[in-house]
Amino acid sequence: MLITPGKLLAKINSPEDLRKLDSSQLTQVCTELRQFIIDNVSVYGGHFGASLGVVELSVALHYVFNTPDDQLVWDVGHQAYGHKILTGRRDNFHSNRTYGGLSGFPKRKESIYDAFGVGHSSTSISSALGMAVASALEQNYQRQHIAIIGDGAMTAGMAFEGMNHAGATDSNLLIILNDNCMAIDPNVGALKEYLTDITTSQTYNKFRDEVWNLLGKMSNFGKSAQEIVSKVEAVMKTAILRQSNLFESLGLRYFGPIDGNDISHLTEVLKDLKSIPGPKLLHCLTLKGKGYGPAEKDQTKWHAPGVFDKITGEIKKKIYDTPQAPKFQDVFGHTIVELAKQNPKIVGVTPAMPSGSSLNIMMDAMPDRAFDVGIAEQHAVTFSAGMATRGEVVFCNIYSTFMQRAYDQVIHDVCIQELPVIFCLDRAGLVGADGPTHHGVYDIAYMRCIPNMVVASPLNEQELRNMMYSAQLDSFQSGTQAFTIRYPRGAGVMSQWETPFEEIKIGTGKKIRDGKDLAILSFGPLGNYANAACEKLEKDGISAALYDMRFAKPLDKALLHEIFANFERIVTLEDGCLQGGIGSAIAEFMIDNGYNSRIKRLGIPDTIVEHGEPLELYHECGIDTEGIMTAVIEFMSSVNSFNSVPH
Repeated sequence: MLITPGKLLAKINSPEDLRKLDSSQLTQVCTELRQFIIDNVSVYGGHFGASLGVVELSVALHYVFNTPDDQLVWDVGHQAYGHKILTGRRDNFHSNRTYGGLSGFPKRKESIYDAFGVGHSSTSISSALGMAVASALEQNYQRQHIAIIGDGAMTAGMAFEGMNHAGATDSNLLIILNDNCMAIDPNVGALKEYLTDITTSQTYNKFRDEVWNLLGKMSNFGKSAQEIVSKVEAVMKTAILRQSNLFESLGLRYFGPIDGNDISHLTEVLKDLKSIPGPKLLHCLTLKGKGYGPAEKDQTKWHAPGVFDKITGEIKKKIYDTPQAPKFQDVFGHTIVELAKQNPKIVGVTPAMPSGSSLNIMMDAMPDRAFDVGIAEQHAVTFSAGMATRGEVVFCNIYSTFMQRAYDQVIHDVCIQELPVIFCLDRAGLVGADGPTHHGVYDIAYMRCIPNMVVASPLNEQELRNMMYSAQLDSFQSGTQAFTIRYPRGAGVMSQWETPFEEIKIGTGKKIRDGKDLAILSFGPLGNYANAACEKLEKDGISAALYDMRFAKPLDKALLHEIFANFERIVTLEDGCLQGGIGSAIAEFMIDNGYNSRIKRLGIPDTIVEHGEPLELYHECGIDTEGIMTAVIEFMSSVNSFNSVPH
């Protein structure tokens, strides 16, 4: 089902077409663009509220600026649907986030209008500044460079690093602060309060309008007059607001706040800002979900609702006849509350993902013991380390892909200092439609190489509960190691998952099934695919033993000695990168201990895996049931398999 665009939108195949329109037609373009997004996402799913909120901003930017020569960087990328539709991807927009289709985020390989790939937040200011400096080196002083950053993304340290550098330059950089008080969940922290002070100060806003008009009137009287008014404006901003203006203090000319959903005023302001040199910031107030009532009222729910009925607002969910397994994140959320009721030292930490990680369950039940620190992964880890020094049992819950941003803190602030912080890495493995920026495929390799670190992955929900239980016991907390528990996005396999807690001894695996022809050593939930493959292989006359390793570090050496003593062929299976993963760890064990079995490693190949449904991506990488079977059959029939370690 292809969505039919409105009359004006149907004629816009590039921003050049948009710029041919009269400014009086832009309101209608915004209406049609907003409706096109609603129609598409209701049928095909995807991110929703963020792009609705910046419809006017998307139209105004492409109308005023000479894109793609002028560079737009959207931060974060899920607000860029309108941008994609206006830049030649309207007729293919239905393929957004599907296998082989458009990416859900800006992507340099996809369009010349996507100046920078943006999946993670808070990179726009640094990248746009880099572009501006490069343009100056090329002696191109006309090109504009615009970073559109959400107020949630502004809480990350990298955004402040970029502003700090930009303010000390004369670069042609415009930062647009898209202020809607929301990341996925409501924003937190002092910056949110500061922005609220600015937006609600009637005295300042009245003065701002007067100064803006005066600046316009005096522009005809030369540079000196403009400089005088500019200095007066800066002084008055400082005097009227409770604090001096943060952005002005960093060397950025501050303009606003203005209504970011008023297309007429927005285009006029952007035209004015084009002629003001140097680094500057425009503060735009927008409404996340604007134009769709339910999304305006419940912005967290409608961040990425999936398929829904646009008339009734009913989000469509599959209905099952039998009880279904819960999402791993919900098992985490309920389990941490259960454990915290027993252990008063347990606290939870997450960087701006309370609903995504289900730490919101603890935040509701125990608000004084669960902390959302904003989009600030580095701070989340060191904050956790600080609490751990005082004996708190800290569960630091971060998506695997975002943990990459805090790697130095894991090494320097946790492991070197021998602190038993528990890292729960949600969305480990291939996450699906969010694609390569969000796949959590590197954590096994980058965590297992750090001293004082345990790396584990549960086969199912019961094992996740037991790993969490084991990590908070005094027997572990009194030690010197951190504990990483990685688990995937989505549902597990156990509908009856709330089982009594049992301690898992660190570094122990277990046998799942017997076999005599070869052994499959799996790590994490992929073991369920391996078990299904073993059952089918048995019917084909291949008897495969299956072991759930549970720990990539420390390895179960006793179990491995048993396996290598009994099997000539061994297959390892993981949903992480092959380089440095558990397959590599097992091959290292074999070499170090003088065994000469043949090993075939299955996992994520040395390539960037694009977006699609998880099962499609597992199949592409050969780690679904069919892929495991195919690999085993080929391995059994060939002495020299591609990934084998020879005698």
